[in-house]
Amino acid sequence: MLILGLESSCDETAAAVVKDGVHVVSNVISSQAETVHARYGGVVPELASRSHVIQALPVVQEALSIAKLTLNDLDAIAVTQGPGLVGALLVALQTAKSLSYSTGKPYIGVHHLEGHLSAIYLEDTSPPNPHMALIVSGGHTSLIKVKGTGDYQLLGATRDDAAGEAFDKVAKLLGLGYPGGIQIDKLAKEGDDTAFDFPKAMTKKSTGFDFSFSGLKTSALNKVKTLGMPKGQKLNDFCASFQKAVVEVLVRKTLEAAQKHNLQDIQICGGVAANSLLRKEMKSKCEEYGMRFYRPSPVFCTDNAAMIAAAGHRRLIRGESSTHTLPAKANLPLGTP
Repeated sequence: MLILGLESSCDETAAAVVKDGVHVVSNVISSQAETVHARYGGVVPELASRSHVIQALPVVQEALSIAKLTLNDLDAIAVTQGPGLVGALLVALQTAKSLSYSTGKPYIGVHHLEGHLSAIYLEDTSPPNPHMALIVSGGHTSLIKVKGTGDYQLLGATRDDAAGEAFDKVAKLLGLGYPGGIQIDKLAKEGDDTAFDFPKAMTKKSTGFDFSFSGLKTSALNKVKTLGMPKGQKLNDFCASFQKAVVEVLVRKTLEAAQKHNLQDIQICGGVAANSLLRKEMKSKCEEYGMRFYRPSPVFCTDNAAMIAAAGHRRLIRGESSTHTLPAKANLPLGTP
């Protein structure tokens, strides 16, 4: 089965062709981060939507060209329905509806986070169900018990800023530009992660599996106000210490949730799952506790259409499809509490 995946939930316009839900035939991503949003230090929704309109058909054409396929060769189309920026979501969704209507191919709307959860199926090895998943991206930090396709139990989520938002906001504070997580990760490799003391919020077991990163962000702001803007080696140390505080909480909560639910398999996904320290520390702790660790390749961590196609494949083979009245939804829950 050949699925065309489409994604435009935030600042990446993407199209991909995936075979049988696991084999990536083509994967095209047009990112707006540096060309459109970097000057503003974050995503500007209206500009994102306009850019998606310009890029939507070219990325589809490029994905089909790389795959050496035509629209008639496809079996179905999968597209992100939400959550995300509603104006941005509408672009890929309306493109999918138009392609479906004109070709007679079925299409299905996919939850963006289910796409992230499905990115792992594009790798050589993937976790069995049930397993524990940490979704950690620009707008989401959630712990999910994955029981099967469409069967997700939400165990915990951030109560304020997501981890990716904390990275981006602190990077902006430090003058590192957007997207900030990549820059902090790079500088942290040359820094001393014990140089600055940052709080690790909600780490007591009594707080459950929810996260909070707003206090950490505020702590970074207060340190800059008190000590001045860090430069040179001090900047590296600041980034290393901040990154360590974020990663320590993510790893600790994930391991605790897996132990409580008697799960031996853990995956991380989402944009922040590409962070080098998070990947290293989660792998190390899983080995220490006798658990198995899975993570997508970095290209499948950030928003992409291959993961949407992979998720759509699993829905379509169950006989599911969407109607042409399917709405884009900025807020779309995933899983049951």
